[in-house]
Amino acid sequence: MSLFNTLVVKSLPLVPKSIVKSVASRYIAGAHLSDAVATVQRLDKLGARSTVDVLGEFVSSRERAVHECAASSSVIDAIQTHNLPAYLSVKLTSLGLDIDDSFCYANIRGLVEKAHNIGSFVRLDMENSPYTTRTLDIYRKIRAEGFTNIGVVIQAYMHRSEQDIRELATLNADVRLCKGIYIEDSSIAFRERTEIQNNYKKLLRLLVEHNMNVHIATHDDVLIDDARDFIAKNNIAKDTYEFQMLLGVREEKRDAIIKEGHGMRIYVPFGEDWYGYSTRRLKENPQVAGYVMKAMFTGGK
Repeated sequence: MSLFNTLVVKSLPLVPKSIVKSVASRYIAGAHLSDAVATVQRLDKLGARSTVDVLGEFVSSRERAVHECAASSSVIDAIQTHNLPAYLSVKLTSLGLDIDDSFCYANIRGLVEKAHNIGSFVRLDMENSPYTTRTLDIYRKIRAEGFTNIGVVIQAYMHRSEQDIRELATLNADVRLCKGIYIEDSSIAFRERTEIQNNYKKLLRLLVEHNMNVHIATHDDVLIDDARDFIAKNNIAKDTYEFQMLLGVREEKRDAIIKEGHGMRIYVPFGEDWYGYSTRRLKENPQVAGYVMKAMFTGGK
């Protein structure tokens, strides 16, 4: 990240929320479920599937967790009602992981069972390192109850990820592989771009080697090109992998990947709790950070 963008990122807390919202709105479907449904239907016409996320995390009250669980349950209803080519993604801290593990487990299990009953799927998003083991433990517990319509996320910048994949291989886990966006200590995570890229490539091959369904979630040209070459050279079946990207990010690259015949799934977040998500996306994407600075001086136009 350039010095300019670093300064912009550090100044984000001083930027009016209205400015952040005006810039980040392309990365969020909207405040309401109907906005997410319309976005999924639009993406379907472009040849992309979706995964829908209700914005909200690090919930500290049972009442709020119940509210978030109900919102995620409504997503499953909408998927069935509108026959959407989509599934639910959910962060466990939105369902009460910071409150009580058993309470959180009951919430996520209910969602997975509901999705199972309509032939749908649920992805457990991975959060920062204090939650990694607990998230994987909940995944394993749900799998032990016989549910297979659930997947996890592995972050390539974590040192532990290779071992996590080897252990998940025994369950033939369905894995979204991403680079990771949270700021982690160098004792547990790779920090340099090339280190993360190299580990991502290694983990992608490990997933394929173990015949696991893999979801290649990245906007990095180096990793996209590597994955496409690897897929072509190894004649990897199209029903065992897909690319994944965030809503509003690198749309030309998204369309090019779809045109080549690869499966593509777009991460579609919606909800009123948009600010935390938006600022993380801005910190992750230096180019967008520049847009924020421009918006500060143009009134968001």
